[in-house]
Amino acid sequence: MAVADTQLYAKVSNKHRSKSTSVLLESLLAKGFPAHIAQKALAATGQKTIEDAAKWLHSHCNDPSLDDPIPQEYALYLCPTGCLHNHLQEFWKESKRQCGKNRAHENFPHITLCDFFTCEDQKVELLYDTLKRVGDRFLQCFPPSIPLSLHSSTSYLGFFIDDSHANILKEFALAFSSEASALADCHVKPCLKQLHLTLAHKFYPHHQKTLEQLAKCINPGETCQWVAALYSRDMRFVHYQTLRALFQYKPQNIDELMINAGDFIYVDPTQQSDVSEGWVIGTSHRTGCRGFLPENYTERANESDTWVKHREYVFVTASRFFSQTENEPNVKLNGEVHNPSTSRSVTNVLSVQNTTLRRGVLVMPIIKKCHLCIQLLPPLCHNKMSHLVSGKYYRADLNFPSTLPKRKDSVKHFEHDPPLSCCGIFQSRLIGEALLDQEVTVSYVYSSPALRCIQTAQHVLQGLKLEQKVKIRVEPGLFEWTKWEANKVIPNFMTVTELAEASYKIDTSYRGNFPLSSLVPSESYEEYTSRSSTVIKQIITACPSKGVILIVGHGSSLASLTRPLIGLAARDSSDFAQVVRKIPSLGMCFCEESKEENKWQMVNPPVKTLTHGANAAFNWRNGIVED
Repeated sequence: MAVADTQLYAKVSNKHRSKSTSVLLESLLAKGFPAHIAQKALAATGQKTIEDAAKWLHSHCNDPSLDDPIPQEYALYLCPTGCLHNHLQEFWKESKRQCGKNRAHENFPHITLCDFFTCEDQKVELLYDTLKRVGDRFLQCFPPSIPLSLHSSTSYLGFFIDDSHANILKEFALAFSSEASALADCHVKPCLKQLHLTLAHKFYPHHQKTLEQLAKCINPGETCQWVAALYSRDMRFVHYQTLRALFQYKPQNIDELMINAGDFIYVDPTQQSDVSEGWVIGTSHRTGCRGFLPENYTERANESDTWVKHREYVFVTASRFFSQTENEPNVKLNGEVHNPSTSRSVTNVLSVQNTTLRRGVLVMPIIKKCHLCIQLLPPLCHNKMSHLVSGKYYRADLNFPSTLPKRKDSVKHFEHDPPLSCCGIFQSRLIGEALLDQEVTVSYVYSSPALRCIQTAQHVLQGLKLEQKVKIRVEPGLFEWTKWEANKVIPNFMTVTELAEASYKIDTSYRGNFPLSSLVPSESYEEYTSRSSTVIKQIITACPSKGVILIVGHGSSLASLTRPLIGLAARDSSDFAQVVRKIPSLGMCFCEESKEENKWQMVNPPVKTLTHGANAAFNWRNGIVED
C-alpha cells in the first residue's frame, strides 16, 4: 500500500469509527462504565465477549491501576498447528522432564514476525483489521510448506527457515508493521533477521546432546497449518516471575493477597529480599491487587500463561503426507543430514536413553526450622525451659515427639541438634512411599550428622521398605554452612553408637570423609563450597554400583552438592543465600549419570514436591470464653 493510500485509509477509517462504536464497547457504556475503563477491559480480554470484559471489570474493581492509561503490548507470531504442533509440544514436555526448564519453555512454539509493541486500547481494532487485510493479500503467495533446518549450539537449539521462504514471511511482517503503524499510530517493528522456531534456549551445555536427540524425533514435514496470531501481555510485568496458585489462600492480615487456585501472580525478584521467609509479595493477574502470599501455595508458571490471544489468520494449505522412502524431508543439523522417522517419538528416545543410565544422586533437605520441635520450645514453653536444663523433656505441643532418643550428655543439646516433629516424620515417610511407587531403587544413603537429617533418612527408608536392607552412612562433611549456625559453635551431635542404640539403621563401619573435628564454626563461603565439592566427589567414587544415592542434608546442600557434580561453578554468596531461602522442606534435586558420556546432568526428581500450610497454636480462651 502506498503512503498516500495508507494515509487516506487512516483518515476514512478514523472518521468512520468516530461515528460508530463497537457493539461490545456500546454494551459496556450502557452499563455505566467510563469509556477508557471499558476499552481497557476489552483490550485485556482480547475483545471477545461482553461476558469476559464484564468479569474482568468486576475482578479489577479494587485494582489501584484501573484508571492508569497503561496500554497492552502486542506481538505477531506465526504458530504451527496440527501434527507438527503436537510433536513440538511433546518435545517441550520431554525436554523439560529430562533437562529441566530453559527459556524456551516460557513460551509456546512460534516464529516471531513482529516483536512486542504498544498500542492504545481504543485503536486495537485497527490491528485486527490490518491482520485480516494483509493476510488476505498474502494468502495466495504463502508457501504451502515451510522447510525447517535444525541448528544447534551450546546455548541454542531450533529450526531455521531457508531464505526463499523466509523472505515471503518477512514481506508479510513488513506489510503488517507498516500498515499497523500508520493506522493505529504505533511503532511496529518487523523481524527481519534470521527467522527461526526456538526449541531450547539458555540451557546447560551438557544437555545439548540430549536435546539434539529429542529434536531429531521431530519431523518438520508433518501436516501443518500456519496461523498468524496477535497476542498481548501486560507491559508492567515483563521482567517479573509468573507464579500459579495451587490452592486458595484467604488473607489473615490487611497486607496479604487473596488468591484462588489457578490464579497467576506476578513477582518481582528484586523486591523479595526483605520479605519474611516462606512468603513473597506479588500482584494478582486476576484482580490487579498486590500483597503478601505464602510461597508454598504456588508453583512457577510460564511467562506466556498470562498472555491473551486476540485474533488469528489461518493460512489454509493442502494437507501433506510423506512416505519415508520418497518424500520425507531431511533435517540438517549443523551440516549433518538426518532423516527422521515418523515412527519414532520423543518418548521412545527417552526409553532408549534410560538404558544407558548408571547412577543417580537424589539430594534432599530436611524439614525447615519452623517444623523442628525443640527449636520452638523457647517461644512456646517459656519457663518450661528449666526442665530441659534439669535434664527433663516437656512435650508442649502434640507436634513434638513423645520421647527423645537417649544420649549420654545433657538433653539440652537437643536445642541445637533438634529432632523431627511428628509432622516431619510423617512427611519423610510419605516421600519414601512416593519413591517406592515410582520404583526408585535406592542403593546408598548418606546423611548429615544432624539428628533431624538422620531421622529423615530413616523414615524415607521406612517408606521405601528398605530400612532392613540399606544402612545410613553418617557423613559430617554434609553438614550445612557453619556460618549459619545461630549458636556460633558446632552442635554436639549424637555419636554413631548412640544412634545405633536408639534403633537408627546406621552403618557403624563407615568412616566419614570429613571427621567432626574438621568442622569449624563460621567457616567462609569458599571453605563451605570447597568442602561440599570434595565430599560429593568422594561419595560418588565410593558408590560404583547402579542405583540411586540418597543424600539427606540441608537447604544449602541442594546447590552446594549438585552444581560441582554437573560441572558448574559455585554461585556468588549473596545469590546463594537467596536461592537457599526459597528451597521448600523436602524439596529435591536429582542428578543422573550417562555411562556413554561419563557426565552428570540434572533432571526432574522422580516425585513431586510436598506442600503444606501453616497451622497456628490455638488457645480456647481467646474468643470462645474471653473477649
